[in-house]
Amino acid sequence: MAIRLMLADDHRMLREGLRRSLSEEGFDVVGEAADGDEAVRLAQQLLPDVVLMDVTMPDVDGVEATRRLHKSNPEIRVVMLTMHADESVIAEAIKAGAVGYLVKDCSTDEIADTIRMAANEDSTLSAGLAGAMLDEVRRLDPVPAEHESDRIVTKREVEVLQLIADGCSTPEVAEQLFISQKTVKNHLASIYHKLDARDRTQAVLKAVRMGIVRLS
Repeated sequence: MAIRLMLADDHRMLREGLRRSLSEEGFDVVGEAADGDEAVRLAQQLLPDVVLMDVTMPDVDGVEATRRLHKSNPEIRVVMLTMHADESVIAEAIKAGAVGYLVKDCSTDEIADTIRMAANEDSTLSAGLAGAMLDEVRRLDPVPAEHESDRIVTKREVEVLQLIADGCSTPEVAEQLFISQKTVKNHLASIYHKLDARDRTQAVLKAVRMGIVRLS
């Protein structure tokens, strides 16, 4: 079944180009929005698998739209589309519920691959970006020191986290650890609970700050 995709960008020509290119890649583009408010309303009606959301839009921007959509429909995966890789904006987007980001000069193949990973709940984290974001995320989402000792992860969970931090996908983690993909997902669910993280991006960032894993 084709991935149901919605586009949110205030530039009509860009939306039309994305629709054409991504339809050719096999995605079912179910709707388009020209601003953040429309994006939220339309996504709530159409229930796409993924929304490709521009950061800079009039009235309600992409970060606020993502925050509202994640609150009302957390099952909808949001990938942010940005003009520049601004670490503070990306950190805000992740806190709002985005599962990935793309810079607008990336290729159609990169966009398609990221959307597929988002739809499969298998977004990967760029170690370089994570390193640049750590200070910003620490400022935006501090972890009380007295709680860190309570967040105990197992040796296997540390191995899973380290591979995720290295940029591995779920199948790649399973292959390297000689376990099933289902087992990897079970470990990730446990990690999210222990670290109070929503997704693998937050989990890795918190784990790095706590010294559980390292960025290469």
